[in-house]
Amino acid sequence: MHQLVLLRHGESVWNKENLFTGWTDVDLSPRGEEESRNAGLLLKEHGLVFDLAFTSLLKRAIKTLWIVLEQMDLMWIPEHKEWRLNERHYGALQGLNKAQTAQKYGDEQVKLWRRSYKVRPPALAEGDQRHPSFDPRYHSLPGELLPSTECLQDTVERVLPFWQQQAVPALQQGKRILIAAHGNSLRGLIKYLDQVSDDDIVGLEIPTGSPLVYQLDRDMKPIRHYYLKDLAQDG
Repeated sequence: MHQLVLLRHGESVWNKENLFTGWTDVDLSPRGEEESRNAGLLLKEHGLVFDLAFTSLLKRAIKTLWIVLEQMDLMWIPEHKEWRLNERHYGALQGLNKAQTAQKYGDEQVKLWRRSYKVRPPALAEGDQRHPSFDPRYHSLPGELLPSTECLQDTVERVLPFWQQQAVPALQQGKRILIAAHGNSLRGLIKYLDQVSDDDIVGLEIPTGSPLVYQLDRDMKPIRHYYLKDLAQDG
C-alpha cells in the first residue's frame, strides 16, 4: 500500500477578500497560517510521516507546506517546487472581486467561467504584466507552456505529467508523499485518481488546510481516501 496526502493551502488574503487569484502570488491570511499549523498538528497526531513533499511555485502553497513540516518536525525532508501544481490561471479575471464581476457580467456567465470544465475565462491581453512570461520564476519554461487563461480541463492536462513522471515513480519507490497545492490542481489529481466525470468534478469542493489521505494499491489505484479531520471527529 502506498501513502499519499493532498493538502490545499490555507486561506489566502485574496480568498478572504473574495478575489480571483489564479497564478497571482498572494500570501496566507492569519487564518490560513492557523489552518496550516492545525493541519501539521493533525498529521502528527495521527502518526503520518513523509519522505518527500511537492508544492507549487506560489507562496501560499509553499508557506503552507513549510508550516506543516515545521509542526511535524520534518523540515529536513526533500521538497520540490513544481509549476504544474500551480492554481488554475484565471486570465483577465485575476485580481477582480468575484461578486462585482458577477454583477458586471451576470451570474450565469461568471458561473461558466468558474465552474465549467471546458470554458476558459477571458485571456490576458498581449503584453499584460500579469502574464507569467514576465515572472522570473517561469523564465526557464518554453513560452507555449505559459497560460494566459485556463479552464479546469487545461489544469488537469498540465497536472497529469507531474503525477506520472514524478509522483508515481516516487510512490513506487516506497516514499510517503505530501502534496501541498491548490483547489484546482488538486481537483485535477482527484479527478484522475477517482475517475470523476467532467460534470461531477466541477462541483467538488476541497477545503483549505484539510489533509486528504489516499491509500493506493500497487497500480496506484485508490483503496481508500478520507479527510483526516473526519477521522478525528469519528474517533
